[in-house]
Formats: sequence, structure tokens, C-alpha cells
Amino acid sequence: MYALFEIWERITNFLEMGGDVLFWIGVLTFVMWTLILERVWYFRTEHKAQISQVLNAWEARAERKSWNAEKIRQAMISQVSERMNASLPAIKTCVAICPLMGLLGTVTGMIEVFDVMALTGSGNVRSMASGVSKATIPTMAGMVAALSGIIGDTYLSRVSESEQELLEDHLTRDH
Repeated sequence: MYALFEIWERITNFLEMGGDVLFWIGVLTFVMWTLILERVWYFRTEHKAQISQVLNAWEARAERKSWNAEKIRQAMISQVSERMNASLPAIKTCVAICPLMGLLGTVTGMIEVFDVMALTGSGNVRSMASGVSKATIPTMAGMVAALSGIIGDTYLSRVSESEQELLEDHLTRDH
């Protein structure tokens, strides 16, 4: 129990050192990773059932060579592709916003440094230290969040592309 309290205290101290923007970077990162994990869950569970349903519907067709059959095939692929890529634009947006939030933290931290300099009338390093940490910590946090999101987004994009190619290969026009 003491270990949990110590972890909570360290997280709280880190958030205080980074300022209010760090909290919002954390919220944004949580949302981004929730979307990423939802997509991973989708590919491991629901996607397989959807692919099976589409393949069964295609195989049940008596005719697969006409223009109408090709349009139905394209519609099936499009519907599956739409489901696979459902959250990817939101994930990409979160990845793009994370560094911008870090820069916002940099600006707010530097404003604090300049306020301290204006109030004290000098460049006292000790009085400026908290503002400098509030300027650098959110930048680092925004970049780390964005890099982690890029990894998740790249993985999901590759899985989506390969699954779409596999579906296109499985929906044959041999009848």
C-alpha cells in the first residue's frame, strides 16, 4: 500500500513540475491509447467475425464475374475497410496534437520565467528554475506521447492494409 502512495506522490510531483498543460497532455495521451487499444481489440475479435461473414456472403453468390458482382465485391471490401480504419484519423489527430500541447507548455513555462524576471528585476537562477522545468517537461512529455502514438498508429495502419489486401485476395471471381 505504501508503494502505491509513493507512486501517486511521484506522479503528483511530476504533474506539478510540468504545470497544467502536462495534465492535458496526459488526458490526450490516455484518449489516444484508448483508441489504439480499441482498434487492437477490434482486430483480434470482431474483425475475424466480420471477415468470415463477408467471405460466406461472397461464396454464397452463384455468379461472381459480372459488372454487378464486381461492384458488390468492391462494396463489401469498402465496408470492411471502413470498419478497420474507424479510429485511425482520430489517432493521427491525437499524435499531431501531442507535440503542439508540449509547445503550449513551453510557452506557458517561459511566460512564468519572464514573470519571475520582471518581479525580481534580475536573472536569479533559483527563482527561474520552476518556470524552466514547466517549459521543458511538457515539451518532453508531448514528444514522448507523440512517438508512442506513432508506433501504435503505424502498427494499426499496416495491419489494416494487409487485412484489406488479404480480403481482396480471398474474394475471388472464379465462378
